[in-house]
Amino acid sequence: MSSSSNNVNKILASTSRLASYNMLLQLSFRVLTFVLNAFVLRYITKETLGVVNVRLLLLYSTVLFMSREAFRRACLSTDTSHEDGKTTSSKVRWKQTVNLLWCILPVGVICNALATYTWINLLENPDPTVTPHYTSAVYVFGLCAWVELIVEPLWVIAQSFLFIKLKVISEGLAILTKCIVTVVLVLLRPHWGLVSFSIAQVSFSIVYISIFYGYFTWFVTTNKQKQMDDFPFSTVADFFPKFHVSEGFVDRKTAKLTKSFFKQSVLKQLLTEGERYVMTILNVLSFADQGVYDIINNLGSLVARFIFLPIEESFYLFFAKTLRRGEDSTKQSKDEIKAVTHVLFCLLRLVVLIGSVILAFGLPYSKLLLDIYGGKILSAGVGPVLLKFYCFYVLTIAVNGTTECFVFAAMSQAQVDRYNKKMFLFSLLFLVTSYYLTKTVGSVGFILANCLNMLARIIHSVWFINRFYKGMDEIKSPLLGIIPSNKVIVSLIVSSFICLISESYLCCDHGWLYRLAHISIGAVCLFVCCITIWLNEGSVVQFLHEQYFKKYSE
Repeated sequence: MSSSSNNVNKILASTSRLASYNMLLQLSFRVLTFVLNAFVLRYITKETLGVVNVRLLLLYSTVLFMSREAFRRACLSTDTSHEDGKTTSSKVRWKQTVNLLWCILPVGVICNALATYTWINLLENPDPTVTPHYTSAVYVFGLCAWVELIVEPLWVIAQSFLFIKLKVISEGLAILTKCIVTVVLVLLRPHWGLVSFSIAQVSFSIVYISIFYGYFTWFVTTNKQKQMDDFPFSTVADFFPKFHVSEGFVDRKTAKLTKSFFKQSVLKQLLTEGERYVMTILNVLSFADQGVYDIINNLGSLVARFIFLPIEESFYLFFAKTLRRGEDSTKQSKDEIKAVTHVLFCLLRLVVLIGSVILAFGLPYSKLLLDIYGGKILSAGVGPVLLKFYCFYVLTIAVNGTTECFVFAAMSQAQVDRYNKKMFLFSLLFLVTSYYLTKTVGSVGFILANCLNMLARIIHSVWFINRFYKGMDEIKSPLLGIIPSNKVIVSLIVSSFICLISESYLCCDHGWLYRLAHISIGAVCLFVCCITIWLNEGSVVQFLHEQYFKKYSE
């Protein structure tokens, strides 16, 4: 086996473990969030929940995403060549990378200042008699987002050198601390309102930063880095910028790529958090309605965040380290292309199967799920309809996230620049359709607009992947992974139909005995679907066994 194949297998193995740990982190985070929401709803108003979960967390995510996303994507690339064809040594490249990553701080200052000013002075503020301390909370959430940017150089280093457990432990403990602080303060000081959530956010930032810097300080001071042949950092000072680098303060090629990704990040953020921006800026929903919508949105996106997002983040790292940017399949190593093709095919088939199962069983069980979780407040209104439409959205998220993680890893800088223009059209399409659809059909319009944009982005990714594999007739297109086997499709359709009939006769209004009967019917149908998938999707089963189950058994 060639050295390139060994390297690909090593990266793939670490990437698979990273995806597993990320899934565990996302599941833990969502479970804690749902328990927290169910708890705090009994002690705070829906208006306060809407302000926190939509308005303040949107500010926080906007500052973080706009400040760091472009740097993360560009600096995780393994290309070490300059524009003049010369190759940079690993140690020098990492000095330049660290210098570039510390440029996040001034970028974050600008993003935070603009966002904070907008949130306080240009957007409608909540009623101070109902939700006091709004202005102070805006400053706290914005400042926390900016302070957390000092972790980014260490975050990129941890990702690049596959410190798999560090991210999970740091974010997991930070989230746990935040949830505990929130519950304690809401229970003991319910009248504090936004102050409690602000203190909890500060606790998250402190724990998150402390773990990263504490770990890497321990790592280099105890000489653990000597156990890694390619680890270029020997002292704590190496994690901070160096102003005397003979080859240049930063690598110009990576800096240009960062600039291209930054343009894309603006548009991607609009698409990712589009409905929140529409709710926040255009005031199409009240703060109370925003709070209810956010709960259902979080519930609907549970699997998307728990499975699809970790897969996208982790396997983007695999594709970025395996592929050479800007070169099609004919100009790259055949062993690497075969490995990449197999992984992309299996990932597409896997996420489509998961999304299809969610769609098949989400339609007949949305109302029951909301009734168990939130009672009549969620299940009696538009909640079940929202969750059913979200099941369609989850399937589009599954395909789009997987195809785009490949596309972004394979694009050259020029292609990224051209894609930015297309992203502008996608963003414009989303904003226009979400506004008019929301005016027409209510909050369901947000989900429909998201589905349309995901479909547009999927079409572009399919076009790019087909072009990438042009001239490689001996390799089957990985896009064939999007369509499951006929037997699996039939089993899912029949199961969904049976459960829909069961719902019409055993609805949640009839008591727990009928609910249990309805759940039992769904469990039997789900078991049949899983057996059908096991027998007819051998490539996916083998992929899961090789990359996950086999490693854990060893």
